[in-house]
Amino acid sequence: MMERRRMDTALLVLLMGHLATALEVPLDLLEGLPQPPTITHQSPKDYIIDPRENIIIHCEAKGKPHPSFSWTRNGTHFDIDQDANVIMRPHSGTLVVDISREKADHYEAVYQCTARNKHGTAVSHNIVVRQSRSPLWSKEKVKPIVVQEGVSLVLPCRPPAGLPPPIIFWMDNNFQRLPQSSRVSQSLNGDLYFSNVLREDSRNDYICYARFPHTQTIQQKQPITVKVLNLDAINDTMAAFYNDTDLFSEDPVDERRPTFLIPSGSSSSKVVLRGQVLEMECIAEGLPTPEISWTKMSGDLPAQRTSFLLYQKMLRIEKVSESDAGDYRCTARNRIGSVHHTIRVTVKAAPYWISGAPRNLVLAPGENGVLTCRASGTPKPSITWAMNGIPIENSPKDLSRKVEDDTIIFTDIQTGSSAVYQCNVSNDYGYLLSNAFVNVLSEPPRVLTPANKVYQVIKNHRALIDCTFFGSPIPKITWFKDASALDGDPYILHDNGTLEFHTAQTPNGGKYTCVARNFLSIYENHVYLEVKEPTRIVKQPEYEVVQRGRSVVFECKVKHDPSLTLTATWLKDDGELPDDERLVVDSDSLTITDVTENDAGMYTCIMNTSLDQDSASAELTVVEATPTPAVVYERPDPPTDLELTDQKKRSVQLTWTPGDEHNSPIQKFLIQYEDALHHRGHWHNLTEVPGTRTTAHLKLSPYVHYTFRVLALNTVGFSRPSFPSRMYKTEAAAPDENPTDVHGFGTEHDNLVISWKPLTAFQSNGPGLCYRVMWRQKSVESDWTTVTVANNSRFVVSGTPTFAPYELKVQAVNDHGVGPKPAVAHGYSGEDLPVAAPENVQAVVLNSTLAEVHWDPVAHKLIRGYLKGYKVYYWKERSLHKHNPHHMEKLILTFSGNHSHGRLPGLHPFSLYSFNVRVYNGKGEGPVSRTQQFETPEGVPGAPPSLIVTNSNLDTLTLKWSPPHDRNGHITGYTLKYQPVNNSNELGPVEELALLANETSVTLPNLKYSTRYKFYLNAKTVRGAGPAISQEAVTIVDEAVASRQVDIATQGWFIGLMCAIALLILILLIICFIQRNKGGKYPVKEKEDAHTDPEFQPMKEEDCTFGEYSDNEDHKPLKGSRTPSNGTVKRDDSDDSLVDYGEGGDGQFNEDGSFIGQYSGKSGSRDTAEGHESSGAPSPINAMNSLNSFV
Repeated sequence: MMERRRMDTALLVLLMGHLATALEVPLDLLEGLPQPPTITHQSPKDYIIDPRENIIIHCEAKGKPHPSFSWTRNGTHFDIDQDANVIMRPHSGTLVVDISREKADHYEAVYQCTARNKHGTAVSHNIVVRQSRSPLWSKEKVKPIVVQEGVSLVLPCRPPAGLPPPIIFWMDNNFQRLPQSSRVSQSLNGDLYFSNVLREDSRNDYICYARFPHTQTIQQKQPITVKVLNLDAINDTMAAFYNDTDLFSEDPVDERRPTFLIPSGSSSSKVVLRGQVLEMECIAEGLPTPEISWTKMSGDLPAQRTSFLLYQKMLRIEKVSESDAGDYRCTARNRIGSVHHTIRVTVKAAPYWISGAPRNLVLAPGENGVLTCRASGTPKPSITWAMNGIPIENSPKDLSRKVEDDTIIFTDIQTGSSAVYQCNVSNDYGYLLSNAFVNVLSEPPRVLTPANKVYQVIKNHRALIDCTFFGSPIPKITWFKDASALDGDPYILHDNGTLEFHTAQTPNGGKYTCVARNFLSIYENHVYLEVKEPTRIVKQPEYEVVQRGRSVVFECKVKHDPSLTLTATWLKDDGELPDDERLVVDSDSLTITDVTENDAGMYTCIMNTSLDQDSASAELTVVEATPTPAVVYERPDPPTDLELTDQKKRSVQLTWTPGDEHNSPIQKFLIQYEDALHHRGHWHNLTEVPGTRTTAHLKLSPYVHYTFRVLALNTVGFSRPSFPSRMYKTEAAAPDENPTDVHGFGTEHDNLVISWKPLTAFQSNGPGLCYRVMWRQKSVESDWTTVTVANNSRFVVSGTPTFAPYELKVQAVNDHGVGPKPAVAHGYSGEDLPVAAPENVQAVVLNSTLAEVHWDPVAHKLIRGYLKGYKVYYWKERSLHKHNPHHMEKLILTFSGNHSHGRLPGLHPFSLYSFNVRVYNGKGEGPVSRTQQFETPEGVPGAPPSLIVTNSNLDTLTLKWSPPHDRNGHITGYTLKYQPVNNSNELGPVEELALLANETSVTLPNLKYSTRYKFYLNAKTVRGAGPAISQEAVTIVDEAVASRQVDIATQGWFIGLMCAIALLILILLIICFIQRNKGGKYPVKEKEDAHTDPEFQPMKEEDCTFGEYSDNEDHKPLKGSRTPSNGTVKRDDSDDSLVDYGEGGDGQFNEDGSFIGQYSGKSGSRDTAEGHESSGAPSPINAMNSLNSFV
């Protein structure tokens, strides 16, 4: 028999182990699946109703198909159709009782709801319906109470019994609660206790009230009158009260030791249920007023659940457990003595679940499962099972089912065994009733997580992506990313299908596939993970001290993921900012204008996104605007007393003591470390902590000899570093990471160079660092070739095929193990020159200067390297015109990338071109394609290179020109256009003349004399006219005059004369300045007065200047000059000269460019007349006459 029990127990354990694979899912998410009924909502077991309202007894259930409902009343079937006052809500089991025609107490009974469909039956717990009651106080005559001062007193309340029990409180006629104290208090039963009475306790309105919470009604007792007298007053008034008053005490009251008014005796007992509230009270009388204290004789009071009320007179323990049973002692003590009372507390327990109520089972045919109904209580409860509401012993037999006390074991369950099982656990203090269905299904896998759902997570945070699944048998869940199964570190696969990342990194983002499979089918679902950058405040607001009336700006600049919307919130003293227009919030700052004392406080900026937030605070101090002694702000003193605790392999706790802040709060601490093993003498930043903290948990790396130091930062700056901590050496370990930037390339056509970024000594994690280099040719069935390399960051593989793709891996290895599984990189072996030329090379001429070349691209395998592009070599063989020279200069156009055509711009029209095409890679160019030729059509010709004017006469001009250098075809003729130009540079009418192709000169007759002309000449081909060349020329009147004017400016005597005049003027100026300084008159005064020449203007004595030499006459014509004739023509803007025009301009110049006739002494009017009279240039005689007038 014992052996049989052991086998049964072993089987049970085995099945319980398999239960971990049983499936419990939200079946309401799956359409079309059969489901036994499940009670989802029901009224409470003890259901107290308001007799003034309709009765509603709830019963809701779900199932597929939807269940039908029935009720029992006091254990027998309740026929709802036979009671006109009761209806059942549609698609529900909820009853609604109309009490307008029947009193509510008629429906006081015990009800139970049943929900059933073809897969099973579920039942509710018993619902005891009772109506609430709030009876009136019985009428009674309350006599006044007269007591001697100092005695104890109890005012009884004795409220009527109600349902539920009323809440008691004492008030006066003004509905004010009566004050309570350590001397006066209300007991749990509602009576009012006085430990001793005082004269001020006399009053006639001690009123006890009872509030019935369910009906929200209040009943009151008749007022009680209390009169407190001393002994003399009692003797004087005894006659007045003798007949109708109770008199307590005749002797004077002295001080007395405490005695308990409640509870009575030296001990009592109390029973309380587990989970309820235990309330014990001790009220004592005595004079002076006793003080109450509590102890637990068998242990300590549970501090977290214990409270003392009513001035220590009540001990209250919440959520009572079995450990609260025992003896409790209350002690009443005054200066006369003390008294004790012991209360023995017994804890009983209504049934309660140990590991939760039984859970629904979904099993596939042939699977095993277990229903467990594990509960406890005091006394130990009994457990009974029912199936579909019928005791299980009376239910149909099922060979797959076996009942073992609180467990039902299902073995090799079959279709048709679906049912709802009820577990009833009961003892003397209550019961538990739970429904759990067993649903036998054969269903292919389904994933309930929405397809293509996007999960977002902040970098370095924990990430969870869901794969909520269903299937029977239970599907196996597998996760994939980029066709690779995800298993093991750093991934965690939970039983519910959820995939977890300890710390999400940017490479973890992407598309993930959840695959659910059982023997029936496979189901795939795709979700996406986006890893976002964290939100970080990069510039925090700083502590500010501002004078009243000034402005202040708190900056709060943040860096966040650009794909997330940022919201900025500012707080003042952890509350909202005041609604004040002086406070202006921008995207990254808070500005406060006209600061007042009320603005002082702590300001916090909070930067939120939908995924995370960061915050920073700064304090604002407002000072008076009047000059005050300056506060000296200095850098903080360095922290001291560095201590290392909680030392682990990869972490340690560092604590320190801050130094003096020097009037500026410390904002943060910077922790640095020195690695004495690998980088002695160099300090590196490790982490920062807020200035309010003096400890930090530091994450460490293996194989490092750490020494730490701490720096403090305030608004002035960083402190000096603290003294270093003691050295902490971490143990060596296998590498945590592999080399990065793995590349594969070739330097020769038959090698492969594998390079990587090596790990630093800090990253090595241990001695003996080397690298395991692995490679294999891609797309070829081959194994990985492995070599180990030390003290190097590249390895050369020789004898490789030319430009073959390879897969590469580099793994870090040290004396303690290998690094993580390396990622696969890709590269190519070395390149070689291409071995083929482009085929099918041809050209399409688009116009006279543009052609398009086409070719067939070279096959990739023949390029033997990275395709860089194609080069087109082209050159002009010759012009198709016999007069143009032979030209052989080669040009190259490069087309990057995989092109098959390209355009050749800038071609010469009417020419023969040759070209070929070559492909090139990183190594160089391939063979030359077959050379092809094309001809460009005629174009417009270039401009004639020269246009010369010869044989200029009074009315004729002869033009000569040369044919264009760039004829660009056959010249068919020339077009000559010309037009006159007046003195205002206005153009006259255009004359046009067509000339033959063989002409190179033309004479134009019948031109106007002394007139400037502008000429335009261009050549033509069949494609049109080319650009024109222009020229200007003038017909003249008298060539002798023009020649004379030209010659005089170059004569030696003329140049000498001009130098003499200049010297004379200099001498006169010197004499002028000397005479003025002496205050006398000029020595030539008499001669000036004697001159009668009207053309001479004397020198003004006041300003020592010549009369006609003034600003307003600077531009008048000189004496003896003539205005330019209308026939003067400028040949070119840059060639202006007197020789070109034949006449002087506004005056003549000497060799240094100065005017000859500046001091001629002629007035404006005389000059004008003279100019019209004279037809010649000024002569040396005239210049000498002007000079003689000064002598």
